[in-house]
Order: sequence, then structure tokens, then C-alpha cells
Amino acid sequence: MTAGLPVLAEGDFYYEALGGGRFRSTIHAQGAWNEHEQHMAPASGIMADCLARHEPRGDMRMARLSYEILGLIPGGEFEVTTTTLRPGRTIELLQAELVAGGRTAIRATAWRIITSDTSAIAAFEDPRIPAPEACEPYDAGVWPGGYIASLQMRIADGHRAGSGTVWLHTEHPLTDTADSSDLARLIGLVDTANGIAARVPPGPGSYIFPNLDLQIHMYRQPEGDWLGLDNEVSFGTDGIGLTSTVLHDLTGPFGRAEQILTLRKS
Repeated sequence: MTAGLPVLAEGDFYYEALGGGRFRSTIHAQGAWNEHEQHMAPASGIMADCLARHEPRGDMRMARLSYEILGLIPGGEFEVTTTTLRPGRTIELLQAELVAGGRTAIRATAWRIITSDTSAIAAFEDPRIPAPEACEPYDAGVWPGGYIASLQMRIADGHRAGSGTVWLHTEHPLTDTADSSDLARLIGLVDTANGIAARVPPGPGSYIFPNLDLQIHMYRQPEGDWLGLDNEVSFGTDGIGLTSTVLHDLTGPFGRAEQILTLRKS
């Protein structure tokens, strides 16, 4: 890496665990907009991992994760702090903050809800998408950065600007300890949704459209190591856009994600 860029960890994983809630990112977590930043996808994954490990309860699961992106996410070393904002017997609200360079870059909250057997009435309205083996390999070369390069992608028929269906997979574990849950690893891919069916190509002479947040609602606990993104992108007339995505694992749909966008001429 050249002078002025962050000191990164080395290895075939996204983060090196330094202990005490501290981590160091690798090139695989590098963002697409700036080479000295982290991509929001793996950053949200490591925060989900920390939230899952915070005072865990076997009778509860996270049902909603809400991330506020407070600025550029620096690459290199950072800390994640977790707290319980609202303890409860059946519902709890957790918080995590990613702090780098003395500044909070991301603040996340998670609703954790007690589980019960509702299999007798389980149902969903979101349509299934074609399985990865029914899709073609997808080259996202329009996007730079180490994170995008770390992914395997497969694209379904009908893909176009503003709407598309893509499956994601990575061989890299979230951390060098390789002990993260399926939930954390799949959450660590969700933010990719904003780039899989861009309405306009990113880069000079076009527009940039970074998201300011990431909201994830899950009516089912996701499993496995493939994430399906079935998404639509809307651009408004006053510089604001929205990426809306139905989330899938190999079993079927499990939730939805929303990302508000700021549209800027580049």
C-alpha cells in the first residue's frame, strides 16, 4: 500500500481480531468509493457478529438491524463497542458503535426478540428467486476495491439497470478466528445490494450514490453461505434515492433491506 493509506492486516479473511473488541481490516474489506475506506458490507457484518456475541440468549434472535453511516469508514484498526439499551424478558434493544480514529463511523441498533414455535402458521409472500446454479457468473468489474474483488457472484435472467437478482458468496471468513455465525457472515454481504443493479454507472462524468444507512428486517433466521439479493433501485428528482431488496438464502426469502441514497454528480 502507498503512503497515506491505512496499515492493513494480511490474510484471507476480512478482519484480524485483536482482542477487546478491536479489529484490523484487510484488503478484502476495502471500499469501492475510496481506497482508504472500508466497504459498509463487511463492516456491518463484523458489527452484527459483535452484537450476536453480546450477552447472548439462546431463546432470542435478532429480528431487525439498523445501521446509520455517520461518515467515511476508515480502513485499518478500529474498535466495536456493544451495549444493551433496553433489557427485557421478551424483547431487548442492543447497540454497537464502530469507532476509528477517535470518531464513530457507524452506529447500529438491533432488536432481539424471544422465539417461539409458529411453524403451523409460517408463510411468506416474497417470491422465490432462481437458485445459484440456475444463474450465470457475474462480473462486477465496474466496481473497484478489495471487497467486491473478494466475492463470487451469479446473476439471474432479466437483470437491467435499476432492477436485478444476484447471488453472492465469499470464501473468506469474517475474521481470522473463522467462528462467526451464518447470520453475521450473511449480514456482511447485504450492503452489496446498492451496487448490483445501479441505475447509472458509477464514476467520473456520471453520479455517485452512496447509502447513508442500512435497514434489515428478518422474519426468518438466515442460514448457509449464499446470499440472494432481489432488488430495485429508485432515484428521485431531488438528489435522493432508495435501494430496496428482498433477501434470500438457499432455503428461500428471509427478510428485506432498505438503503437511502444521496445522489451526487461526479
